[in-house]
Amino acid sequence: MTRKLFFLVLSASFFIDCGNAGFKQLSYQTITSPSGKWQLVWNDEFDYTGLPDSAKWSYDTQGNSWGWGNNEAQYYTAYDSANALVKDGVLTIAARIDSKGGKRYTSARLVTKGKGDWLYGRFEIRAKLPTGLGTWPAIWMLPSDYIYGGWPDSGEIDIMENVGYDPDAIVCSVHTKSYNHVKGTQKSDKITVSDCYSEFHVYSLEWEENECRIFEDDHLVFRFQNEKTGFATWPFDKRFHLLLNLAVGGNWGGQKGIDDTLFPHRFLIDYVRVYQKIEP
Repeated sequence: MTRKLFFLVLSASFFIDCGNAGFKQLSYQTITSPSGKWQLVWNDEFDYTGLPDSAKWSYDTQGNSWGWGNNEAQYYTAYDSANALVKDGVLTIAARIDSKGGKRYTSARLVTKGKGDWLYGRFEIRAKLPTGLGTWPAIWMLPSDYIYGGWPDSGEIDIMENVGYDPDAIVCSVHTKSYNHVKGTQKSDKITVSDCYSEFHVYSLEWEENECRIFEDDHLVFRFQNEKTGFATWPFDKRFHLLLNLAVGGNWGGQKGIDDTLFPHRFLIDYVRVYQKIEP
């Protein structure tokens, strides 16, 4: 076998891990779930040090002046390592007491919009959550183009939400024109995960043409089916992007107050992986 051919064979299944000066198998490139076989198309393993990779992530700060629609207490920063930093293989989103922009707290809200936008797929995020009165971490998706109009008409998918006053509860939801929390008609479910703030867990979404399924590790938590009645109930036929953020307070997260003695809070993300189905 020539040297060139030898490299090609290796590169089909391996990548060079410079830190170990060797090869490390990408065992997660192709995975199989009960619904089919999936191929990796986008990921961030956070195997570098510094600010989040600017080729994959942007900072969303547009709602700072109006509290993001939820009367949140934090100011989201951009390019500030105090609030978003990759180190030791983990992305840390930190909420701190650090007055800025008229807010008492700072944090970060990272988005893939324009750098990672997808129609359907499997989305896996391995994370460990903060805990304490006032915290509100979230892993979620919003439309990239808002074809059907502003929120909630174009939809929202919440893969994982947690509030500090109910620390063991992982909530999964979708919001549409017909089904949303403003009307009290949102579609959601939850699971109890007693160690979600002391251990890492994988939060996943499988989004297909006729159904969304959300998992915590391998446990199916929430299922939402396409009713075939139009965009008001199913706006999930357009591109969406991912968001990772740690909010403070707000209409939900702050219902029982904010405990300043517990800051700073840290939302840790081990990896983000996006797959597309290649076999049923």
